[in-house]
Amino acid sequence: MHDFVSNLQTNFSFHLYLFQMFAVTILGNNSAIPAYDRHPTAQIITINDQLLLIDCGEGTQMQLSKYKIKRGKLNHIFISHLHGDHYFGLIGLVTSMGLLGREQPLHIYGPAGLEAIIQIQLKVADTHLPFELLFHPITKEEVIVDLPKFSVKCFATQHRIPCWGFIIKEKKSPRKISKENVLKFEIPAAYYKELKEGKDYTTKEGVVIFNEQVTIPNSVNRSYAFCADTIYDERLAEVAKDVSLLYHEATYLHALEDRAAARFHSTTVQAATIAKMANAHQLLLGHFSSKYEDLRDFLSEAKAVFPKTYLAIEGVTFLIQK
Repeated sequence: MHDFVSNLQTNFSFHLYLFQMFAVTILGNNSAIPAYDRHPTAQIITINDQLLLIDCGEGTQMQLSKYKIKRGKLNHIFISHLHGDHYFGLIGLVTSMGLLGREQPLHIYGPAGLEAIIQIQLKVADTHLPFELLFHPITKEEVIVDLPKFSVKCFATQHRIPCWGFIIKEKKSPRKISKENVLKFEIPAAYYKELKEGKDYTTKEGVVIFNEQVTIPNSVNRSYAFCADTIYDERLAEVAKDVSLLYHEATYLHALEDRAAARFHSTTVQAATIAKMANAHQLLLGHFSSKYEDLRDFLSEAKAVFPKTYLAIEGVTFLIQK
C-alpha cells in the first residue's frame, strides 16, 4: 500500500492509533448534486488525537458513522461558504450531537450569515442543545485557531459568493529529546521543555551541557491547504506556497475550461498548475461534477502537469507528509 494513502474501510480508530497521524479523510468528494454514490464535500482532518471537520455537505453524519469516526472527538467545524453542498449536513450533525448527550463546547467557523441559519433552524424546532455552540464569523484573512499543537488560517477564494479556504499547520518544538543522552547526562525531566526549545543545560556544578549533545533536530512542520470552490486564481499558489498537501477543487476536465470559468470553478489542469506554482509536495483533487461517472481522466490530466496528484476518493485517508 502506498505510504501516502490508507484505505479506511476498516476502523478509523485503529489507523489513528497506528500512525499518530496528520491526515485527511475524505467523507464527500462530489459537487452540488450527489451522484454515483459520491457525496457532497466533507473532510475530516486528524492531528494526533484532534479531529477537525472541513465542510459538512448532505450525508456527512452518515459518512462519519460508516467510517467509524468518533464525532465526540470533533470540536472544530469549518464551513467554506454558503452553497448547500458545503453545509446542508451541518444542522443534522449538530442536533445529533445533542441527542447523543454531548457536553463539551463545539466551535463552528464560517461566513457570518451561517450563524443566523443555524439559530433559526434550532428555534423553529424548539431544539435546546446540551452543549455550548460557539460561532466564529469569518470576515477577513487571519489565523482563526491557534492551539499548542496546530493553527488554522483562513484565506479568501474567488467564487460566486464569499468563500474561504483553510491552511492547517502543525506545531512542533524545533528539537527532539535524545532519551539515551539526557539519561547519560542525568538531566531532570522538568528541563526537557527548555531543551526542546534549543536551550543548553547547566549542572549544579556549573558544567554546561550543550543542547546539541542531548537533542536532535525535529522533523519539518507539515501543513494542509484546503482550497475551496474557486475560479482559477494564481494568487492561491502564493497562499499555499510549499504546503505539504494541497487540496484544490477540480469540478471539470480540461475540455470544459470555459464552463468552469463561467461557474467560478476550476479544471484538472488548472488545479495542477496551481500545485506546481505553489511547489506543493502533493495535490488532492475533489469537488467532481456529477456530469462525470468515471474519474480516471481527472487523474491523468492533472498528473501530466503535476505528477504527485491523487483523487479525493471517499473512505480513504491521505497521510500528510513532508
